[in-house]
Amino acid sequence: MEPLETSPHIQMELQDSKMNGALPEGTVEHSQGPEDFQPTQDPGQFTDFEGKTSFGMSVFNLSNAIMGSGILGLAYAMAHTGVIFFLVLLLCIALLSSYSIHLLLTCAGVVGIRAYEQLGQRAFGSVGKIVVAVIICLHNVGAMSSYLFIIKSEFPLVIGTFLGKDPEGDWFLKGNLLLIIVSVHIILPLALMKHLGYLGYTSGLSLICMLFFLISVIYKKFQLVCPVGYNETAMEIEHPTLPTQGLNRSCEAQMFTIDSQMSYTVPIMAFAFVCHPEVLPIYTELRRPSQHRMQAVANVSIGAMFCMYALTATFGYLTFYDSVEAEMLHMYSHKDLLILCVRLAVLLAVTLTVPVVLFPIRRALQQLLFPSKAFSWPWHVAIALVLLVLVNVLVICVPTIRYIFGVIGSTSAPSLIFMLPSIFYLRIVPSELEPLFSWPKIQALCFGVLGVLFMAGSLGFMFANWATGQSHVSGH
Repeated sequence: MEPLETSPHIQMELQDSKMNGALPEGTVEHSQGPEDFQPTQDPGQFTDFEGKTSFGMSVFNLSNAIMGSGILGLAYAMAHTGVIFFLVLLLCIALLSSYSIHLLLTCAGVVGIRAYEQLGQRAFGSVGKIVVAVIICLHNVGAMSSYLFIIKSEFPLVIGTFLGKDPEGDWFLKGNLLLIIVSVHIILPLALMKHLGYLGYTSGLSLICMLFFLISVIYKKFQLVCPVGYNETAMEIEHPTLPTQGLNRSCEAQMFTIDSQMSYTVPIMAFAFVCHPEVLPIYTELRRPSQHRMQAVANVSIGAMFCMYALTATFGYLTFYDSVEAEMLHMYSHKDLLILCVRLAVLLAVTLTVPVVLFPIRRALQQLLFPSKAFSWPWHVAIALVLLVLVNVLVICVPTIRYIFGVIGSTSAPSLIFMLPSIFYLRIVPSELEPLFSWPKIQALCFGVLGVLFMAGSLGFMFANWATGQSHVSGH
């Protein structure tokens, strides 16, 4: 998936700019518009420390940031769009996400900035910086909360089944207690790492867990014989007491279909590739950084996640067909040992993803509160601790938080994927390098308009869903 190439004018300007110095990380920039543009960067020297994260570890971190809980709902999305239509939509969204990252990296290369918030400041002054930081915080807090909700709801079931105990009967199997234990003993120590690159190993382990999930889904497709009922295996279907609600008797795959649920399934695919808050922090710590090298990291990560998403959705759908539910794991028997191991692997994967998602929030807050302050361990620890406490309280106390996430996801995700990168490109790249009516800027403008339409459609369908009282499908 190759993004559109940077125009020759920008490439020439970037080449000439190698004679200039770098902006150290945390440097305060004066608010200025494109008319004040001064090329200032060496593409290999953006920060006050040398990037030490390898290409492979960067791919692990970005892939881990892309992969979210929404992967469990992709088979449901395919059931309501059809196999071919789903794969075409998924490919289009993957290509658009790659192009969006291309716009971000171009802006970062032109002005010598690798902080999303500072790009907002360069484009719109201090107001732009605040808006970008708020959007990043809202989106990533929502993502963190969705991961912690999975821990809260699934961990007691898994542990209780392994121990042969009722998850609701013993105090040590309460979801809130297990959530706090996991947050304190696993998530917090990882979140205290100084650099994001150190999480490459845990990100790799997280991806291995999701690969195990994918292999298990493929295996179950060939083990379970159609028809399959809700929450039962094929062998259990032979029992006369099996509930028939949701039973799929046709077992015919639809190649192309459109129904009322499609309005909820398309956002699942769109949000499946949101990783933009993590792109620039990973770029900052990349060894031998360049726009081409970071774009390659993004393309490999997006390509790998596209393959994983496509295979998971296809084999999950071909196992349960039209009866598949939004949480695909709920379709399998709770007594199945392999599925229990899969649940545990998914829990481990989402647990190890939380620290990666927390890093951009902490960076955004530091850019807002202490833009010129050098690294400080007390503030580094304090911000991580406060964030984890707040998100834990949110997950424990607000049972209907999915509606808040619906609003956040319908506004922040289109902003991060479509609107902000296109606006930055239009505002930051000066007309001397790229005229307003040049083809790259027209493309960026159309890309931003697409984001506005997507946001309006997502919010419209969500509010219509609330008004009719239907269920809403959510997931990062």
